[in-house]
Amino acid sequence: MAHIIVVGNEKGGAGKSTVSMHLATALSRMGHKVSGLDLDLRQRTFARYIENRRNFLTQEKLELPSPTLCELPEVEAGALRPGENIYDHRLSAAVAGLEPTNDFILIDCPGSHTRLSQVAHSLADTLVTPLNDSFIDFDLLAHTDANGEKITGPSVYSEMVWNARQLRAQAGLTPIDWVVVRNRLGAQRMVNKEKMERVIDMLSSRIGFRVAPGFNERVIFRELFPRGLTLLDLKDVGVKQLNISNVAARQELRELVKALKLPGVTPDF
Repeated sequence: MAHIIVVGNEKGGAGKSTVSMHLATALSRMGHKVSGLDLDLRQRTFARYIENRRNFLTQEKLELPSPTLCELPEVEAGALRPGENIYDHRLSAAVAGLEPTNDFILIDCPGSHTRLSQVAHSLADTLVTPLNDSFIDFDLLAHTDANGEKITGPSVYSEMVWNARQLRAQAGLTPIDWVVVRNRLGAQRMVNKEKMERVIDMLSSRIGFRVAPGFNERVIFRELFPRGLTLLDLKDVGVKQLNISNVAARQELRELVKALKLPGVTPDF
């Protein structure tokens, strides 16, 4: 059965789709069969990323390992059980169809609270939550005092993850491995960065997640999207020599994949 990775955070701009595409492509390039589901039915950034990749590879007559984009199946209202939500049924049907033939299913959630996102979190074997290194983003995990040093209570997103964990426990499933990924870290050692590090470490032991390094802010991520490419594809499309920034970004991806501790995965790129 496939291992389900859910990339979720109820705030936009945290880098969910970038993380999703790079993880899915990295796993594909390591020989794993990966299918992707984009639950942001309006913006579809992750889906567009995969579609851009497919179109670019076709145009350039290239073959590169890639995740497969899957759509949620349409469901007739008459097929629903009494009281069953149509979105629950569509997502469950999609996952059930993909589980027997994939090693990993990667689900990218929207930057808002939706029924689909809520259900997806309860299906997660691994939950990846990208978080910009900012107290504005941290507020989605927990509330702090005015000094940003004392945690005063959980947030709506943390409570949603807690509910997802409860549902999995009731169903007898393995606990969610929750990994918070710190994105867009500054190079300098600043007061804000040190405060963030302290409160994230405090919160991780309090509500049960692990912390992993993410991606620094790099222009390359925005430049690759129109062609559907990732950092791992550059040499395959003719980039002879990677610059220092690209090499550093590849290392960040390698460290992220290693930190996730996914079953049967050894970062060898």
